[in-house]
Amino acid sequence: MVKDKGEEIGLETSIPGIWTLLNEKEKEIVKETAKIVNFKKNEIIYCEEEIPKDLMCLLKGKVKIFKNGVGGRSQIIRMVRPVQNFGYRAYFANEPYVTNASAFEASTICLIPMDIIEKLVLQNSKLAMFFIIELSTDLGIADERVVSLTQKHIRGRLAESLVFLLENYGLEEDGATISIYLSREDLANLSNMTTSNAIRTLSTFVDERIISLDGRKIKVIDEERLRKISKIG
Repeated sequence: MVKDKGEEIGLETSIPGIWTLLNEKEKEIVKETAKIVNFKKNEIIYCEEEIPKDLMCLLKGKVKIFKNGVGGRSQIIRMVRPVQNFGYRAYFANEPYVTNASAFEASTICLIPMDIIEKLVLQNSKLAMFFIIELSTDLGIADERVVSLTQKHIRGRLAESLVFLLENYGLEEDGATISIYLSREDLANLSNMTTSNAIRTLSTFVDERIISLDGRKIKVIDEERLRKISKIG
């Protein structure tokens, strides 16, 4: 894990949403306190019950937010993509983390101490509104996910996860392969199903010429039908 000072990086591109809302004095404060941290693939970023200390902005790589469940199973709550912020909700709620975060692949994260963020929020109404909007958006997405994961059938849940990955990470140069390679277990954890059910449903989608598989690579053949299955559940 390697750290660099914030003044040695381009914060205007690292935290674009926040940076544009700060005045020159506030920018200097952030420069003095921000750090860049590099995490290896599968390295834990934070754990349940830890006390939150930093706002985190993913600069490069992919991060998964997950919660350990009954019987050793885990549920992926969401996937973080550059340059999204995460890890700050628990601080504002004055509670320990209720989830875990790990680097899905080698990732670079900008850390800003939450006590600094709190001071800035108290004196900068635009920054406060920024976090209100971010938290409200995340809550709306979480509400929709709860309904989807509890009411949709297995096909609908898996199709929704594939559409989610497609929309968040895009496609590779071939215009068909989703630009993230999840294990069957991770895909199952994202879709709230067992790994065996995920494998069977993926095979069904292959048989129906909706997708094709090459190891962990998933190529979307019929995006319209995939979205339809996701929508109707």
